[in-house]
Amino acid sequence: MKKSLVALAALAVAGVASAQSSVTLFGIVDASVSGVSNKSELVTNPAVLLANPFAYAFLPQSTSVSKTGLNNSANSSSRLGFRGVEDLGGGLAASFWLEGALSNDDGTASGFNFQRRSTVSLSGPFGEVRLGRDFKPTFWNLTVFDPFGTNGAGTALVQRAISGSTALPGIEGSNVRANNSVGYFLPPNLGGFYGQAMYSFSEQTKYDNFLQASANNNSRGGRYWGGRFGYANGPLDVAVAYGEQINTSNFAVGTNNLSKNFNVGGSYDFGVAKLFAQYVNVKGTVDYSGGNQPLFNPDTKLDGYLLGVTVPVGAGQIKASYGHVKTKVDQSPLVYLTNPFFTYNAPKADQLALGYVHNLSKRTALYATVAYIKNKNGADYSAGSGNITAPYVATFTNAFGTGTYLPKNSVGYDFGIRHSF
Repeated sequence: MKKSLVALAALAVAGVASAQSSVTLFGIVDASVSGVSNKSELVTNPAVLLANPFAYAFLPQSTSVSKTGLNNSANSSSRLGFRGVEDLGGGLAASFWLEGALSNDDGTASGFNFQRRSTVSLSGPFGEVRLGRDFKPTFWNLTVFDPFGTNGAGTALVQRAISGSTALPGIEGSNVRANNSVGYFLPPNLGGFYGQAMYSFSEQTKYDNFLQASANNNSRGGRYWGGRFGYANGPLDVAVAYGEQINTSNFAVGTNNLSKNFNVGGSYDFGVAKLFAQYVNVKGTVDYSGGNQPLFNPDTKLDGYLLGVTVPVGAGQIKASYGHVKTKVDQSPLVYLTNPFFTYNAPKADQLALGYVHNLSKRTALYATVAYIKNKNGADYSAGSGNITAPYVATFTNAFGTGTYLPKNSVGYDFGIRHSF
């Protein structure tokens, strides 16, 4: 009898524990046949033509590069994850989230990790404190207020510009996630208001001032801080975000290569259609903390916006968006003084994207997306997605001479299937 009572008590405790704790396995497998074609056009110099009318006669006026293959994550990012929560009582809860990317087109030959997200959290009436690798606050507006969710050929043009802008001085290069971060989220019971703040450690070794420059001159590189605040109620959702990242630093000179990201976005669901809009401004600048500020300190500015819509149609959904981006590097006043005829044509581009998702069930869908990008003044954005990307032809040489080519336009497409579990 005593043993039976002990067994019943153990079962009761186990039942309470299982009710208070949970671990979930989840994921998405997304595969598509994708393609991209990039076209470049020959640049002609009037002075060269005047001296030699046949200088470009035997060079192709345009040239294209294309690629087609099996892709992943063109509608939703393929992933595998584990998440769990434990009820600590008194309104407190502890949770974890480990999520890794899947390259299901090739079996993830590079190995599996949890770089999509790896966090542990403590939440309660005060909100949530989250530690680990997580999305930056400044990324959320770009993906939430994009009809294509920054996935596939329809990815917002401004997201392409920021993520591919390592050649632009000061622009952060990747605005999606931060390592070594401490984040705070407001509690969900604030009448529709929500927000978060994040600080990401650079984790650089610090030395005495006499040793810092020689031992680790980049002592502040990698540090990020940012925040997002929004309001969601019924069909309306709007949010603003700002963040700063030190891409690199130079302790000896006293400089920080800063990237400042400001963006605002919103959506409104009319039922028959949901409208999206976002504006993004990213500025790359060199901050001189050592007091040796030069007379001319050029900034790099990236401006972009998106207008989009989703329309439910039976078991499916139509998606469409238009995006524009422009990058500008400050020009020295001396350029205009020495050359009154100097003109600066800032690189810019436009993108149109159209897609359709047909839901076979709550977890499985077929989709198709096509996007067109038009580049101007040397912009080189491509509509490729995932591992289906292609370069633009910059130069071409034959027996008659060498031609310089500038990116003109790009067409990308995805036809695929997505399954979630």
